[in-house]
Amino acid sequence: MARERCSAALLLIDFINEFEFDGAERLFPRALAAARATNELRRRAKSAGIPAIYCNDNFGKWRSDFRSLLERCLSSGVRGEPIARLLRPEEDDYFVLKPKHSAFHATSLPVLLAHLGARTLVFSGVAGDYCVLFTAQDAYMEGYRVVVPRDCVASEPDEDNEAALKHLEKVCKAETAPSA
Repeated sequence: MARERCSAALLLIDFINEFEFDGAERLFPRALAAARATNELRRRAKSAGIPAIYCNDNFGKWRSDFRSLLERCLSSGVRGEPIARLLRPEEDDYFVLKPKHSAFHATSLPVLLAHLGARTLVFSGVAGDYCVLFTAQDAYMEGYRVVVPRDCVASEPDEDNEAALKHLEKVCKAETAPSA
């Protein structure tokens, strides 16, 4: 179980997702591989008392909440169902719905991180070259230590993922070694 105060936090960005958008069929296999690595990382983080924070797009459904989004993604026949099942949040996990690419923009994430005392953020999710990138850049701008395990993020194509990781290494001083 995660402690109420912890110097680090694991962010899971947009994994809870129906994967019903242009390019989703190409991104999904990469996202599933990243989700598998993230699931193992989440297990290790939890055993160390590091909290998991799900940062999710509302996908334009402005009257939704995280639990209804999760239920939609767990429905049979939804492309994202295997990832939602694999990374299904636990009772002690946190969640933040985001209206834009960055989980810092117009959300409660900064207040939650201050409450937890987290200064190191470990990023996982999709897409590495959009929402993970924007959130990690904002974290760096706010003075957080940025860690992005390269096997825990996915983009389409792979070259864009690699470019995002190189950018985060260079500009945000991010650590991008694999999670294992």
